[in-house]
Amino acid sequence: MKVFLAGATGVVGRRLTVLLRQAGHEVAGTTRSEAKAAALQAIGAVPVLVDAYDADKLKLAVYAVQPDVIIHQLTDLPQAIDPKTLPAALEANARLRVTGTRNLIDAALTNRVKRVIAQSIAFAYAPGDPPLTEDHPIDPAQTGVIALERAVTQTPGIDGIVLRYGRFYGPGTWTETASGAGPLHVDAAAQAALLALTRGKPGIYNLAEDDGAVSSEKAKRELGFDPSFRIEA
Repeated sequence: MKVFLAGATGVVGRRLTVLLRQAGHEVAGTTRSEAKAAALQAIGAVPVLVDAYDADKLKLAVYAVQPDVIIHQLTDLPQAIDPKTLPAALEANARLRVTGTRNLIDAALTNRVKRVIAQSIAFAYAPGDPPLTEDHPIDPAQTGVIALERAVTQTPGIDGIVLRYGRFYGPGTWTETASGAGPLHVDAAAQAALLALTRGKPGIYNLAEDDGAVSSEKAKRELGFDPSFRIEA
């Protein structure tokens, strides 16, 4: 299968690229940096230099690849937490969820790519009794998450899958060990996207470890999700 992976140089994207190539899929991975293009080539992806905010170039990039599926792993977050700059970073990430996602969906529609898989979060739910399932409402304040999920799952002509990831931990993230409710190792997050490629049905999946915060039973049942999955060194 030919995959257009938006955000291929991110913490999940790099791992997912490796898993996709190991599974025999072709990967065209996006980056805004020429310096990172060589790193993508080294792990078996064809680099695509494009900015998700440039809607016209994004459509042309997807046209050049002619993918079977678009996987959206774009984020705009710093490498480390700085309380002084974190609010601005979260605002930038929310903007990417809104505008970047809309541009990807428009590129998919223009190029007749029906299948889109997108990264969301499992810690944006409104308060409720745990474990929270996919049917529980999202906190209305999470406008970026709501916009992303609506674009992916409610756009006519798109068979959209939303992966609500737990709180990332592991190499390259903000913490090496599980922290907070509903943690998820980045290796397991990448594998979940691989599983969704061939087993996922249009809709939403929670993906987190079993600490009682959110329920990942749907992903286990339909995708074969295993939160203990790790990529061998």
